[in-house]
Amino acid sequence: MAQHQQLEHLLELATRPDLSDQIGKWMTWLKVEKNMSPHTLRAYISDISQFIEFLYQHREEQISLSSLSSTNLTDFRSWLSRKSMDGLAASSRARSLSGVKNFLKWLDKNGVMHNAHIGNVRTPKLPHKLPRPLERPQAFRLIELDSVDKDQDWTSLREHALFTLLYGCGLRINEALALDISDCPRDGYLRVMGKGRKERQLPVLPIVEKMLTLYRAACPFPEEPNRPLFMGERGKRLNQGIAQKSMRDLRGILKLPDTATPHALRHSFATHLLENGANLREIQELLGHASLSTTQRYTEVNADELIRIYKNSHPRSNTK
Repeated sequence: MAQHQQLEHLLELATRPDLSDQIGKWMTWLKVEKNMSPHTLRAYISDISQFIEFLYQHREEQISLSSLSSTNLTDFRSWLSRKSMDGLAASSRARSLSGVKNFLKWLDKNGVMHNAHIGNVRTPKLPHKLPRPLERPQAFRLIELDSVDKDQDWTSLREHALFTLLYGCGLRINEALALDISDCPRDGYLRVMGKGRKERQLPVLPIVEKMLTLYRAACPFPEEPNRPLFMGERGKRLNQGIAQKSMRDLRGILKLPDTATPHALRHSFATHLLENGANLREIQELLGHASLSTTQRYTEVNADELIRIYKNSHPRSNTK
């Protein structure tokens, strides 16, 4: 709500009515037509707001569709340069550029205006980062059923069930937290709504179902079909930040590395499947990746692991 109020204030201050009207229509299109997730929608709103604020300060005048159309390559580069000077990483600058490009492309496609220079703006070069999965013994420590005290606090059972689900099914944290009681596994399968509102079906391991059953029995809130599966202590859907803090606390208890995060469990799921013979197409379907190239990152992780094992195991690996 606060972000929308901030945007409204900025539009009133920095834009002319023709541009603010089109921004409102674009936001509606993102939400209704594209079914964009709330997280991505907030990011795009922030991107276009910051870009317009930059142009407003840069030109010292309200920004209209006409002035947006005349924004040249130097203007775009100055904006990205300012972000770099403010300490934003290349990944953050690339995402901001993506949001602005989306808006300008929408304006062009709908015949509102055309900018001749946005296509020549280069995306900041991103560092090549590999997923950082947990080793199998580390992941097993998180989901070991024998270590669960059935009389422990319900919130501890909740975290255990959540992390077991993330590792056992390879879910994104927001996918898991979006589940309702009606979405619970049936006949050994779980249906998940992923990015782009694309549904996928996942097999569920017995240990995942056992942990969910233990947590649901201990959870103090009455179960109804549309009630969130993972509940916060105040009776609302569990916040992602609470789950991340719980993982940070567990890292110290279980002596896990700092790379142990809820999302690392998804990386671990994919990497361990690959190590055990699953092919990339199968992993792509389970993860819900739109492109196989995204899934191929895990082959590099697997190759690095093979090299590490070789260096540690081969009798001649340390000879010079």
